[in-house]
Amino acid sequence: MSTDIQAALAGRRVEAVVIGASAGGVEALGTLLPSLPAGYGLPVVCILHLPGDRESRLAELFGERLPLPVKEAEDKEVIEPGTVYFAGAGYHLSVEKDFTFSLSCEPPVHFARPSIDVLMASSADAYGAGLVGILLTGANHDGAEGMARIHASGGLTVVQDPADAQVATMPKSAIDRFSPHLILPLARIGALLPMLETTLS
Repeated sequence: MSTDIQAALAGRRVEAVVIGASAGGVEALGTLLPSLPAGYGLPVVCILHLPGDRESRLAELFGERLPLPVKEAEDKEVIEPGTVYFAGAGYHLSVEKDFTFSLSCEPPVHFARPSIDVLMASSADAYGAGLVGILLTGANHDGAEGMARIHASGGLTVVQDPADAQVATMPKSAIDRFSPHLILPLARIGALLPMLETTLS
């Protein structure tokens, strides 16, 4: 384990992971999520900007490629460990204090619904220092404020290196907003994901 990742994980107990992306995000997640091993013990919640007028097929797409349960997050659903969740189209996705999901039709944030900021900020309020936020490639500023909220709540913040991102705007916006714990290329974020589970033991 490299010293920067080792230092970032020292003393942490991770309870959940939330990953946000926009332009280039499907390809990035296609590289990242297969790093998750069978029996992974953390919930992983993924959110990408989606057209509101089309049904998301992301859970179906990734369900065929991962050795874990993969599903679209549903309103009032209890968040389970070892499951990969995707935000659906047309609704904001939030995490409640009782670790359930909620869906809402509030106005778009940064022209997006679902909004990365909405999910990350609510997840930070629910999980506090137990949350890991990961922000990947994207073409707007959504996610910077949510990641800053995770950071302020004591969670671990990981941003894709803008030089490694298909579209650098989103990770660069987060880096300009605050100082993430880790700025890593996609391959190293993939290597990090299995390590997060070791904090449970």
